[in-house]
Amino acid sequence: MLSFYIKSSEETEAELSTSIKRGLSYREVSKRQKDYGENSLKADETFNWWEVLLDQFRDFMVLVLLAATTVSGLLGEYTDAITIIAIVVLNAILGFYQEFKAEKSLQALKELTAPEAKVIRDGEITEIPASEIVPGDIVYLESGDRVPADIRLNKTRNLEIVESSLTGESLPVKKHEDRLSSTPDSIGDINNMAFMGTMVTKGSATGIVTDIGMETEMGQIAHMLADENQQVETPLQKRLANLGKVLVTICLLVCIAVAFLGVLRGEPIYKMFMAGVSLAVAAIPEGLPAVVTIALAVGVQKMMKKNALVRKLPAVETLGCATVICSDKTGTLTTNKMIVDEIYTPLLHYHNNTNNGHSFISSNHKKVSPKKNKDLNLCFQIVALCNNTLYTKEQGIVRGEPTEKALLQAAVDYNITPLSFSDITYLDEIQFDSNRKRMSVFYKDDSNQVVMFVKGAPEVIVPRCKKIITDNKNGELNHKTTENIMQKNEEMANKALRNIAVGYKVISYDDYKNKNEKLEDLENDLIFVGLMGLLDPPREEVKDSILKCKKAGVTPVMITGDHKATAIAIAKKINLFSKNADNKVMDGKELDSLSDRELNQKINNIRVFARVSPKHKLRIVSALKDRGNIVAMTGDGVNDAPAVKSADIGIAMGVTGTDVTKGAAELILADDNFSTIEAAIEEGRGIYDNIRKFIRFLLSCNFGEILTMLFGMLMGLPLPLKPIQILWVNLVTDGLPAIALGVDPKDPDIMKRKPRDPEEGVFSDGLFKTILGRGLLIGLITIFTFYRALELQPDHLDFARTMGFSTLVVSQLIYVFECQSVRSGLSLAKVIKNPQLIMAVIASFMLFCLVVYIEPLAQIFDTHPLNLENWMTILVLSLFPTVFSVIYGKIKDRIF
Repeated sequence: MLSFYIKSSEETEAELSTSIKRGLSYREVSKRQKDYGENSLKADETFNWWEVLLDQFRDFMVLVLLAATTVSGLLGEYTDAITIIAIVVLNAILGFYQEFKAEKSLQALKELTAPEAKVIRDGEITEIPASEIVPGDIVYLESGDRVPADIRLNKTRNLEIVESSLTGESLPVKKHEDRLSSTPDSIGDINNMAFMGTMVTKGSATGIVTDIGMETEMGQIAHMLADENQQVETPLQKRLANLGKVLVTICLLVCIAVAFLGVLRGEPIYKMFMAGVSLAVAAIPEGLPAVVTIALAVGVQKMMKKNALVRKLPAVETLGCATVICSDKTGTLTTNKMIVDEIYTPLLHYHNNTNNGHSFISSNHKKVSPKKNKDLNLCFQIVALCNNTLYTKEQGIVRGEPTEKALLQAAVDYNITPLSFSDITYLDEIQFDSNRKRMSVFYKDDSNQVVMFVKGAPEVIVPRCKKIITDNKNGELNHKTTENIMQKNEEMANKALRNIAVGYKVISYDDYKNKNEKLEDLENDLIFVGLMGLLDPPREEVKDSILKCKKAGVTPVMITGDHKATAIAIAKKINLFSKNADNKVMDGKELDSLSDRELNQKINNIRVFARVSPKHKLRIVSALKDRGNIVAMTGDGVNDAPAVKSADIGIAMGVTGTDVTKGAAELILADDNFSTIEAAIEEGRGIYDNIRKFIRFLLSCNFGEILTMLFGMLMGLPLPLKPIQILWVNLVTDGLPAIALGVDPKDPDIMKRKPRDPEEGVFSDGLFKTILGRGLLIGLITIFTFYRALELQPDHLDFARTMGFSTLVVSQLIYVFECQSVRSGLSLAKVIKNPQLIMAVIASFMLFCLVVYIEPLAQIFDTHPLNLENWMTILVLSLFPTVFSVIYGKIKDRIF
């Protein structure tokens, strides 16, 4: 957008080579359509379902599993190969099911462009598809129209446009055609232009098209969405990818070492290949990708019950380590519904005692009513009668401008409606406009007197008043009283209130009939009744949610297109500013004056950004990320979409959010409730804890299997376990309990911890040592059992393998209960709180018994039936690692 707003409409007309009266000729339109193209937003068409499906197979560990499948197939181990393939496909289906929602962001943006437009072509007004508009077209706008392009207004008549799709602010903006004297602070201050996708709510206008399609302000958002289309890996994805590489490296090194030792001993090459496959299967936790996916999917279901809808699985984990929440103000921290928050009259100062409706108390905290308080009653009468809102007895308030609706609703909540006055008759009204800044209505009573009710801007109404209401007769409005009223007006404005002054005057019927000749005089000498301050109030639950976020080490930041004073007032109401902290506020103009380096230095201390544009929001998120923050960005309007998409986790509002923002987000709040974010953070942290629990469980077990195989080869023994037996342990014996660990109850102190360091590894807090230690114990008891059984029955390899197989299974099923706590050992209280885990362990053991005792399965898995004595031996040996761990823990606590 060139700076047409600082040029006159005549200069704009000349620069774009057009005519306000005649518009463009059809020949010129045809030429410009070739030069500028179609007036539409280009959608990204590269995303399709098969790419979503292929993404499920691009994970490094999945690729390793596919390689293991190929090797197994080449060696004739088809059962192993089929089993691994089944697991990989299951994991892909789970991921595909959750993520198959095509990215509709840019397509949804198209819906915000007008389908038709009225233009002047060759001197005639004609209606055309909006896509055919070109720069220089003269467009006619009226109430109800969606603006089809960016337009420099030429002539306006009471024009008001809702620009929430660009600025996020729901109040209509009054527009004019006058040139601006300087570059405005933000797009919300450009009042002589209309922008594509915004909605005309009042009045009419003509204007000159300055930009179309992707060159419009809406098009710039489309560009930013396209630029942010590449998804960044979440911390967990990075950790698991690195884990897979480490495991494969270890596996290859061990396989090479084993092959080398085997060759030295003269072992057959085929046997060495089988040993390598067995080690590969043992080293790679085949169930890990599926279990992680299932755990995240379970988290999705939990969040859904709390009104948080997850579009992409990894977002569940990312939210748990969020350090900053950037939140839009309107509709997210506030209700997006105007109310009358304060009423000041010369008699009393009233305060609304609720954010939901109207319930006023006086400044001395006493309840009030219009019946007892005549000043309050008169305020409500004036705003009920001097109002353009459509009201019916059956439906109540049907439609109207937000400010008008809020004023009337305050009266209606006290049973004062436009239908309450049967003793007076409506005569006429003088509409509000941007020049008069007031509205007057005329009513006649039975005595043929006319009452003129007036409301408008305080700076316009108060100077026109001569008297004020008092307890008895009306008093004179002197200089001191005027100063007091204007001081109250300023105090209320500093609280983010939008003030309306109300008054009235009794005139003769003859004066009314001649009102058009002497309206200015007629609207003087008013009786001042009061100031009514309106506010888009904070959501009631936001204050507590922000406090909980702070305790959890998560910093809330407000980002709004509203004025700085309004933003600060709301921030104070919701306790956004922290005590003993450098709480800074910055507006868009200040933001533009900073280099990226300067912004990065200041960004962590700023709690409120005001008068910002979509580009500003994107820059803020980028700066926060550059400082190492994990950023969550909430939003509802189209203006929020690029920043939402750029954030580590984007959060869209489900009720008021546009399809554009929902398409850009990973998480959608079904109830538009800020407190849902706090609940989602708690759930995300719990899920990450549980992922660490089953990583501890699975990798300890896998390391035990590696050592079992390695010890057997080093000792010159036959393979202690067959590949299919290891697969059974990894997928069934370990898989079911690991899934149950994924729903383990959260620790009570989970929201009292600071967020995890984004660079913190999965194996922090000594987890790696725990995995190595337990894996060593499991490996030792398994190879010991196998060796003793083989020694007792050297001719029955299947019996020895079954004994080792069983010891491995039972020791792991016992160990899973220790994994319920990352920070402490076995806890009976935690075991009881997770009945799913108990059932999973029982189910795993029963399934294992089927493999041992059912003949067809026993043949496949090469197992041998065991007697009670065998089982007692297995149980005693399997308990050894747990007993050792408990004793070691107590000794360690006493010493250290």
